[in-house]
Amino acid sequence: MARQSFLVDNFYYNILNQLNTKTASLSQAQQAHARILKTGYSNNTHLNTKLLSFYANHLCFSDATVVLDSIPEPDVFSFSILISACSKFDHFNRAIRLLRRMLSHGLLPDDFVFPSMLKACAGLSALRTGRQVHSLASVTGFASDYFVQSSLVHMYVKCGQIKDAYEVFVRMTHKNVVSWSAIIAGYARLGYINKAKELFNEMRCSGVEPNLVSWNGLISGLHHSGLSSESVTVLQEMHFQGFKPDGTSISSVLSAVGDLKTLDMGLQTHGYVTKQGLGSDKCVVSALLDMYGKCGCTLEMMLAFDEMAQMDLGSCNALIAGLARNCLVEDALRMFRQFKDQGIELNVVSWTSVISCCTQNGKDIEALKLFREMQVAGVEPNSVTIPCLLPACANIAALMHGKAAHCFSHRRGISDDVYVGSALIDMYAKCGKIGDAQHCFDMMPTTNLVCWNAIVGGYSMHGKAKEAFKLFHLMQRSGQKPDFISFTCVLSACSQNGLIEEGWNFFNSMTREHGIEVRMEHYACMVNLLSRVGRLEEAYAMIKEMPSEPDACVWGALLSSCRVFGNVSLGEAASDKLFKLEPSNPGNYVLLSNIYAAQGMWSEVDRVRDMMKRMGLRKNPGCSWIEVKHKVHTLLAGDKSHPQMNQIIERLGRVSMGMKKLGYLPNTKFVLQDVEEQDKEEILCGHSEKLAVVLGLLNTPPGSPLRVIKNLRICGDCHVVIKFISSFEGREIFVRDTNRFHHFKDGVCSCGDYW
Repeated sequence: MARQSFLVDNFYYNILNQLNTKTASLSQAQQAHARILKTGYSNNTHLNTKLLSFYANHLCFSDATVVLDSIPEPDVFSFSILISACSKFDHFNRAIRLLRRMLSHGLLPDDFVFPSMLKACAGLSALRTGRQVHSLASVTGFASDYFVQSSLVHMYVKCGQIKDAYEVFVRMTHKNVVSWSAIIAGYARLGYINKAKELFNEMRCSGVEPNLVSWNGLISGLHHSGLSSESVTVLQEMHFQGFKPDGTSISSVLSAVGDLKTLDMGLQTHGYVTKQGLGSDKCVVSALLDMYGKCGCTLEMMLAFDEMAQMDLGSCNALIAGLARNCLVEDALRMFRQFKDQGIELNVVSWTSVISCCTQNGKDIEALKLFREMQVAGVEPNSVTIPCLLPACANIAALMHGKAAHCFSHRRGISDDVYVGSALIDMYAKCGKIGDAQHCFDMMPTTNLVCWNAIVGGYSMHGKAKEAFKLFHLMQRSGQKPDFISFTCVLSACSQNGLIEEGWNFFNSMTREHGIEVRMEHYACMVNLLSRVGRLEEAYAMIKEMPSEPDACVWGALLSSCRVFGNVSLGEAASDKLFKLEPSNPGNYVLLSNIYAAQGMWSEVDRVRDMMKRMGLRKNPGCSWIEVKHKVHTLLAGDKSHPQMNQIIERLGRVSMGMKKLGYLPNTKFVLQDVEEQDKEEILCGHSEKLAVVLGLLNTPPGSPLRVIKNLRICGDCHVVIKFISSFEGREIFVRDTNRFHHFKDGVCSCGDYW
């Protein structure tokens, strides 16, 4: 017996010695675990505790779970080892699951487990679970423990429940600088600046002196709540009182300076960074790059990046975001590719920044390619990536890509996010699927103003004014107050349908009933509404009575309608203003030229074209996009480079012959060039929307719908042709131009020929 006991003790000693060494590897631990299971000593409490601790500290939670499962009657200490490690290493969901399992064993948490659990609830912003843990702590008597109370304060602050946090804080018998700092930062973060400062002074009066954490909490809290100017002021006060700002202080203030765009302050802070040797702090460098990017100083941003001692992911992301923010899309793409080639492990922030950059700068196809690359690289998109990608799908009607992103969001459980949901609503609406947009809206568990505006704007774009008005009023009845975007949407709906009376009612109610200041876009909608029904003089009078100087959108709305109604004098007046406001916009010169051409004033047409030549301006070519078999095709007016162009022209010719047999003649008045009639017909055949529709006919099954996006307003002849095709081919055809959606079916358009 003595011999056997000696062998067992020696076995335990060897295993424990193996696990206790600092150099013990995971494989050694797994070998020891296997020996324990093989020899039948898996019930030994001391060994199991050592294994649990080892696995937990090495983040091997699956192995640790196996050990826990092998214990017939685990105790609180066994669970606390794992819960503490999960909380420490941010495996918060696992920590909550372990607590539930612990409770199912009839075991109650202790003063060691409660703080870890509350940290997990804070990390997940799991307020409901946090309240349950708080109740459990009260029942078990641990709610009066100082560490549990501190954790409760942090949890409620993180969950945005500042009143609950304050109630716990007030009951604390011992308040140290950490708990004071937490509650002060919480109030500052939520924008309660006076309360935060009051508590800051109260802390000092109570004999607790603030430290760097206190000051930093106040500074970052103020900035987070949008009080950037106050954040900078507090840093200055901190410095005057003898506290030396560290990297955390400087990072917060640099971000605030960027938001304020106060470059002088940014340069002074940069000088302080250099003087104090903080240039090696990665967070400070990233904040510097971010600040220069927000201030539009891309040269200084690049210099700061080049001066870095060591490149890190945060600074790379800040540089890409800074270039993107300043519309330097090619530079952002070049740097992104360069970082990738250098082997830097770019994360979801990097990919999201460059995708967003492409989407915002007209590189929609590039954005879709990058999204695919991102997934191939093993980087999982999140609830920020998807809203950045979906506008690219919307811009070029890439419906299949948009649906794929929707499915991805659903699988990842982020489709309920209000920003993802809003982007999905907008995408479906802009791809012609207003029914799917409504379905997305109806399925959202919670909706905010962005969601409401997206669905109202979608119906407006489709010319469905009645539905847009209904949703606008439903939004108000649900307790959501409209903002200036909401009114832009309903006024646009009025404009699409020529609803003068309704338009004036909405316009006048903005200030009178809702206290919303009328903005330039609202005037532009009203000018567009009035002028499109032919009341050009009334629209011009409204412009002259505006309280502020009209912008290009307002004058552009008038000029566009002057083109429709052939009003030369008002067209000249509007174009004169536009040439001063937007001297490099070729569209304004083209519109004036078209007004002259429609009246046969060819000398004036030549004069405008000469002006464009002298300024180096060229007309933007008509361009249309259509998605066929998961690929987006781009068709340019008059361009013959598409590989199927011969087939397109041949099919278009057959359509034209069929129309002529039924008495249709091409409407050559839409060709505003001084050429022969036959040449005008040929030019009409080359319009990009016609080419895109016919490409769709060639490559999709009979009867399937077609969706086309055009960068200019659809011309009258193309409108007639596509109506004919919809009837002749039995197709639903959706065409989105710069003004609205046209839904062609059975030879009729949803716009009622009013656009």
